Amino acid sequence: MINFLQGKPQILKNKLLVICNGVGYGVYVGSRVLSQVENLPEVSLYIFTHVKEDKLDLYGFLSEQDLLMFELIVSVSGVGPKIAINIVDQGVNKIVDAVQNAKTTFFSAIPRIGKKLAQKIIIELRSKLGSIKELNLAPLSAKDRDIYDALLALGFEEHSIAISLDKLNNKNLSTEETIKEVIKLISHKK
Repeated sequence: MINFLQGKPQILKNKLLVICNGVGYGVYVGSRVLSQVENLPEVSLYIFTHVKEDKLDLYGFLSEQDLLMFELIVSVSGVGPKIAINIVDQGVNKIVDAVQNAKTTFFSAIPRIGKKLAQKIIIELRSKLGSIKELNLAPLSAKDRDIYDALLALGFEEHSIAISLDKLNNKNLSTEETIKEVIKLISHKK
């Protein structure tokens, strides 16, 4: 098992090549790590070795805390290492906050994570990281589904719609008024 690598970094297409004593190790890292090590003469990475029947992949992290969070996330059934590294790339503190406050939109904003997988991640990590807020597992109301569908048809992203709807108390607003308010919220972010 490879647990730690230290050497000269070289960026490949979707990996970081770490050259140690003449041997180059291809390591998957998040985009945040890539940008931080881009111009460094030497890099030190904590390594997670992922072994499957037909391949052996290395995943690298700048801190032991990131590695431990990755191991927690990859332990969630349905979350592979490629998705997990994209989650860890968001930052450990943000992940803990998202789990503790049941922020499904944080996870569903990451590619290849839908609402159900986001809920599953929160549920499974909650016992390990603690909880502050209860997770809303209820399906969308008919009114909210209409709002989602209308805004998606207008070209807005599902993640932006979800965040704006969470911020907005739309119980006293009509569907049309709610759509207008959500558009205003989304437009202010840009």
